[in-house]
Amino acid sequence: MISSEDLRFFALLASHTSLAATARALHVTPPSVTQRLQLLEEKLQIKLLHRQGKHTSLTDEGQLLSERAILILAEMEDLHQALSHQKHSLVGRLKILAPFGFGNQYIAPLAAQFQAQHRNLSVELELSDNPKHQQSQAWDLIIHIGELHDSTMIKSVLAKNQRFLCAAPSYLEKFGQPKTLQELRQHHCLALRENAEDVTLWRLRLNGKQKEETLRISPQLASNDGRVVKQWALDGYGIMLRSEWDVAAEINTGQLVKILPRYKLPNADIVALLGSKETQRSARTMQFLDELKRSLNPAPWEN
Repeated sequence: MISSEDLRFFALLASHTSLAATARALHVTPPSVTQRLQLLEEKLQIKLLHRQGKHTSLTDEGQLLSERAILILAEMEDLHQALSHQKHSLVGRLKILAPFGFGNQYIAPLAAQFQAQHRNLSVELELSDNPKHQQSQAWDLIIHIGELHDSTMIKSVLAKNQRFLCAAPSYLEKFGQPKTLQELRQHHCLALRENAEDVTLWRLRLNGKQKEETLRISPQLASNDGRVVKQWALDGYGIMLRSEWDVAAEINTGQLVKILPRYKLPNADIVALLGSKETQRSARTMQFLDELKRSLNPAPWEN
């Protein structure tokens, strides 16, 4: 069976008038060219070249092989270019799983823009505050906020994200601002149930201290929707624990006030989770991840 290397060799040989010229083009000796030509003729069982002193000319079969070789090599190059374009032209379906609030505010707009830039790509975005990471193979990319218990996936940090205790000025005017954890126990607390976390156990550490303190709250109001809990806090119904990405603007404008600012809560960094196998990370996934990182650097809520 003739190979593409055979075709390249003979097309080059046919473009020169002597074996010596072919040898110079290949940076080999003339005997090497002669030996390779003989092997090709033996493989095809036909004579390809007339030798006339130092010069050569193609036989009819050699002329046919030369013409076809040029066409086949050109088609192979076209195919290579097409495959290369296909590799960089994103196609197929990109499946993303993200938390409700963050996904709605930051992932959904970017997903729409990304699809508009890649018309042969479809994007499916599912929003859930109780993602099933054990079904990670069903998704190209999972956006996660907070503690992560599944270590089988590749984690890529998208943005740092602090957590704060905060309440509306109207609540603090009515009930006062707690100065200690003991005082906090006496206040109305709000709970956001998400990520299957123990959301009624608040863990805090006084600045400069290593020891972590805990507070078990009995929430007067609880919801699985961050927008609901945030609105309750804005309306003065209690104190909530919430991510910086969601409350930074309201804190900056005074609509919400930090509670116990000398205490620090565990960060809830925003991360992207990908399949552990390289074959699970497609070009469309990695390019969207790059776009996502750029959109969150710097984090919009830090401006």
